[in-house]
Amino acid sequence: MLRVKGLTKKFGKKVANENVNLSLEAGEIGVLLGPNGAGKSTAIKCILGLLHFDGTVKIGGFPANSSKAKQILGYVPEFPCLYDMLTVREQFEFVVRAYKLDREKSRRYAAELVDRLRLTEVVDTLCKDLSKGMQQKVSIICALLPRPKLLLLDEPMLGLDPHAIKELRIIIQDLADEGVAVLISTHMIATVEGIWGKAYIMNKGKVVSCHRKEEMVGMWSESLERIFFAETESYDSQWRYDEDIRPSTAKAPAGKPAAQPAKKPAQTVSRPKTTKKKKNNKKKK
Repeated sequence: MLRVKGLTKKFGKKVANENVNLSLEAGEIGVLLGPNGAGKSTAIKCILGLLHFDGTVKIGGFPANSSKAKQILGYVPEFPCLYDMLTVREQFEFVVRAYKLDREKSRRYAAELVDRLRLTEVVDTLCKDLSKGMQQKVSIICALLPRPKLLLLDEPMLGLDPHAIKELRIIIQDLADEGVAVLISTHMIATVEGIWGKAYIMNKGKVVSCHRKEEMVGMWSESLERIFFAETESYDSQWRYDEDIRPSTAKAPAGKPAAQPAKKPAQTVSRPKTTKKKKNNKKKK
């Protein structure tokens, strides 16, 4: 459903993305993780066709900047972008008309999502008068109304209350079960634990590793956070590689503990120590 190959984006001399490769199949939930400035949001904007870049991006087999690709693409930005002087109901109606959707089916779907995200009491409120969390919920529904085949979510949980986070996780899983490919860019690792299927780790503009949950074993299969810190803070990670990302090479070393270095046994990697801890150890000595 999504194919990104050799994506490179520069702002003057600054390289924001360098040779980024990633892919998602229909029904797959992917997460894009990385520290601040890793290039996640820039990559998302390139996939959306909002920025010029080198490389190729295809959505459903169509070039990302084509009208056919945009018809099957849904996007939830990090910061909601709504029409201030439209009510929530009018915002939904605008999306229905813009995409030329079936009005009755779309209204029923909108009503269902409004109920699930607890927006019933504000449907006739102007968008500018909504809280950040309420605006985020409206933005999510607007992205879902056209029933996209690829959904891009940039920090979708920001500002949401615990109920909305829980419900959005369920909605994302439901969409995947229906065959929708979902790519989530986030810093809030805990919010995607349990629903992710493929994880891309970015650092300094590059995708440094790719992991499939089904291939993880032991403690690695239990914590996406553990994988993230191993890749972004420990440069001798057993999964780290800087060439073209090949998911099949990112397998955990199941059944081969003897092949691991003696100083770092398989499945015993913990969060790397900080500089402060090292100083304290020296003082104790």
